[in-house]
Amino acid sequence: MDLKNKFKRYRNKKWFIFLNRLIHNIKEDEITAIGAQLTYYLILSIFPFLIFFLNILAYTSITQEGILDNWFIMLPLETEILLRSIIDEITNTSSDTLLSLSIILALWTGSLGISAIIKAINKAYNVEKKRPYIRLKLLSIIFSIALVILLLIVLLMLVFGEVIGNTLFSYIGVANIFYRLWEQLRKVIPFVSMIIIFALLYKYSVSHNKRTNIKLIYTLPGAAFTTIGWIIASYIFSYYVNNFANYSRTYGSLGGVIILLIWLYITSIMIILGGEINGAYFSVFINKEVKSSDEKDDE
Repeated sequence: MDLKNKFKRYRNKKWFIFLNRLIHNIKEDEITAIGAQLTYYLILSIFPFLIFFLNILAYTSITQEGILDNWFIMLPLETEILLRSIIDEITNTSSDTLLSLSIILALWTGSLGISAIIKAINKAYNVEKKRPYIRLKLLSIIFSIALVILLLIVLLMLVFGEVIGNTLFSYIGVANIFYRLWEQLRKVIPFVSMIIIFALLYKYSVSHNKRTNIKLIYTLPGAAFTTIGWIIASYIFSYYVNNFANYSRTYGSLGGVIILLIWLYITSIMIILGGEINGAYFSVFINKEVKSSDEKDDE
């Protein structure tokens, strides 16, 4: 039996229709071009965001070193050196004026990246009606603020969760159990938080007319894929660059910048792919159920 006839057996299966729809949408929506556009906006927003975020951390009890070590573990060495040098410069020149400017820059440039994501997600859901510019910009700024708040909540959970848990477990005399448990929770909390952040982004990016039918649970497949795929892809890329590629020899001092651009491009593709997965999943598995329930309500 040849390959064409073999696949004919599955053409009425939902999983086959889903894969076919997903592959078609990936080609139709030009995710590589959109990923390049999103990478441009991310490179614009990442440094103002770092200035803003690190200045905020200066007013808390959270140590920058511990947070940065957790973030940089997935980055190639040359990119880590580049970002650490920029962060050291930011830390040494930190001030209230810089914080105020960084807030404005982070919100504006961050909203550009969020706007690109919103457009890509609506395209994945085949939403043709575009939001007015002002509404799109306001929504992007709100998303940017929400992202910062969610990141701070996660960091506070990691810091105060350890303090609260240690106090409670010490009170009942099993502090050693908590230490072993906390080592696992410290990995689980950021992972689950990333899934929640992406799920919320995929849900509320969609235009209001279609969003009413998209429950948060419907966005979890794409959110889980983006989170897991981004972590795996980052580790693979980091391992490749650290052990096989020598960008410094090719690009000189720009090697770290080139690696950062490629990593951000991988990140962009993963975010857009998550939206495409949700769009195909909704159209194949959910949309028919929603329509049938709407028809029953009309009756």
